[in-house]
Amino acid sequence: MPLSGLIVDWGGVLTVGMPEAMGAWAADEQIDITAFIEVMREWLGRDYAIEAAYNPIHALERGEMQVPQFEEHLASSLTSRTGQTVQAAGLLDRMFRFFRHSPDMIAYVRRAKEQGIRTALLSNSWGNNYPTDLFDGMFDVVVISGEVGMRKPDPDIYHHTLEAIDLPAAACVFVDDLMPNIVAARDLGMVGVHHTDYATTAAELDVLFGMDLSR
Repeated sequence: MPLSGLIVDWGGVLTVGMPEAMGAWAADEQIDITAFIEVMREWLGRDYAIEAAYNPIHALERGEMQVPQFEEHLASSLTSRTGQTVQAAGLLDRMFRFFRHSPDMIAYVRRAKEQGIRTALLSNSWGNNYPTDLFDGMFDVVVISGEVGMRKPDPDIYHHTLEAIDLPAAACVFVDDLMPNIVAARDLGMVGVHHTDYATTAAELDVLFGMDLSR
């Protein structure tokens, strides 16, 4: 089946990578990045796709927990591990200041849409405010986990996105920076592209769509 849909993640694909953004935030807050990683592993489990016994991240991404509650959980966990008082209020706003946009990937998605490829954003939200003005004319469909009560890599959110974009899985390419999300998309029949950098992803997408969109 010809490929006619492009579904992309936000953080780490249309922004700078997660390690860069999180590292910059931790340095700015003078937080031990190792402690932050340990908290994330405790909440997510060693495998991102596996539910941990206690998981505020999944609750936040599904919209089951509000941002102030999550910030209190995260600040408390970091404080207990490091002995350093971490201010809870506004913690996520401070963190997301470091997720700078990736102009090259954003331009690629716009060119794809201009060439008739249907485009969708599929993002797990941490309660962050998305630049909706930037999305104008960029996406046919925007799916934010906290707004639909589902999260990647749960199959339901992929089905929801495919229904919204009105394409079968086999007609879509899915781009994400986290491998468990890619595996879930592939299991449903989509073509998965694991994003590491613009040049690699753009070259792969050019081949898949049979177009020179990386100019």
